[in-house]
Amino acid sequence: MARQINLRQVEAFKAVIESGSISRAALILNISQPAMSKLIAHLEEDTGLSLFDRVKGRLAPTERGMRLYKEIDRIFSGVRQVENAVEAIRREEQGQLLVGVMPALSRAFIQQATMGFLQQHPNVFCSVKSRSSEWIVDWLVTRKLDVGLVSSRIDNPYVIAEPLTQQPLVCIMPTDHPLAMKNVVEPDDLDNIPFVSFDPESQAGQCIATMFDAYNVRPHTVLVANVSPTLCEFVAAGLGVSLVHPLMFSGLQDRLAIRRFEPALSYDFQLCRMRDSRNASLVDAFLQQARSTAARLAQESLSAA
Repeated sequence: MARQINLRQVEAFKAVIESGSISRAALILNISQPAMSKLIAHLEEDTGLSLFDRVKGRLAPTERGMRLYKEIDRIFSGVRQVENAVEAIRREEQGQLLVGVMPALSRAFIQQATMGFLQQHPNVFCSVKSRSSEWIVDWLVTRKLDVGLVSSRIDNPYVIAEPLTQQPLVCIMPTDHPLAMKNVVEPDDLDNIPFVSFDPESQAGQCIATMFDAYNVRPHTVLVANVSPTLCEFVAAGLGVSLVHPLMFSGLQDRLAIRRFEPALSYDFQLCRMRDSRNASLVDAFLQQARSTAARLAQESLSAA
């Protein structure tokens, strides 16, 4: 009477196909090579199929072997989907927090704020997505996010917004730049100076452009960037100077010279949440951590100015 194939035989067959040899498959399943060869031989015997051709001591899957492998792989993919579903259900029971952050805050700030939150709530599953401010607000309203960190002012009756940190822009430059000799940079200092600019359509770009117009300053724009991480990297590489919020270059202080800029140009990020948050306690805890992290990083950045 023919034996029924068993899971161990299937696992061995899958390992041989994916690793390419009996020896590597044996290492994957942590069994001896003779034991692996026996599993494959029994599988062929029990199925009545020739699954491998023996070519100069090596196994090459036959057409029937590959057809069987595709079916096995499909079944294992279904098992992985079940495992993912189980993990998702477990995480929902533990609590989850979905955070949207604009690219300007997607470096040191969000990493440190989230790590601080997770230290206090280690069983919470966090998802962090970096997207534009408009995208984040849309996903907040449709409850695909719990918390949003954006740049633009929010005009939506269902969203509560508050300033994350109110800090003026500072002037950043390569460490060997001539303006690094000054304690305070003023608009006239930037006239005809190589300048790395934000996208003119962005809130930061418009704020800086308005100031330049008011003081009749014409910087020499050498590059336009739509996200602050890119802008700061070009400044650190020596391309020019720029005006940024202290949180935008957090983590790059050792590669930049930072100087106060006067007159002060205020630029605020916004912390956003829905009015009736589904997990209000976790949202409150994350917002508190975001506020304290922002205050600390901003102070550290300004102390370098």
